[in-house]
Amino acid sequence: MELCPLVKNILLLDSEGKRIAVKYYSDDWPTNAAKEAFEKAVFAKTQKTNARTDAEITMFDNYVVVYKFVQDLHFFVTGGENENEIILAAVLQGFYDAVGLLLRGTVDKKEALENLDLILLCLDEIVDGGIILETDANVIAGKVASHSMDAGAPLSEQTITQALATAREHLTRSLLK
Repeated sequence: MELCPLVKNILLLDSEGKRIAVKYYSDDWPTNAAKEAFEKAVFAKTQKTNARTDAEITMFDNYVVVYKFVQDLHFFVTGGENENEIILAAVLQGFYDAVGLLLRGTVDKKEALENLDLILLCLDEIVDGGIILETDANVIAGKVASHSMDAGAPLSEQTITQALATAREHLTRSLLK
């Protein structure tokens, strides 16, 4: 029986190996100390490589790790030793491209920290419980943008669904008065 591909974790680290945004979908690292040790070790193994233009793939502690570096950010996607590297690379590219869209092309540590909420929503839209939901950056960024759009935004900046929800809310309030 063939199972769907699973992601063990997605990591976004800075150029010193410190966490910016991480999400674990597996109990392979039961404690926070074990997670931090894994992050430190995978960063140490990959920091001397040149993964700036294309994603690189490595085996590390019986895990497949796909990674890419941009400015002072290091993007990692980890899967089990039997996972398809191309699928993991698609997840990584979708994450990187969606972050690029959400940060309007300025992909660096400062912007990532200022928009951490969008990056965490992005992670939630890509993978849920280890199961890959979406890899298309435009779809991911669109869903994240619709979640982050506040109801007080002008109608011209809302999607049709959001505008209808806002109108319904105003109508309900006026009827309940």
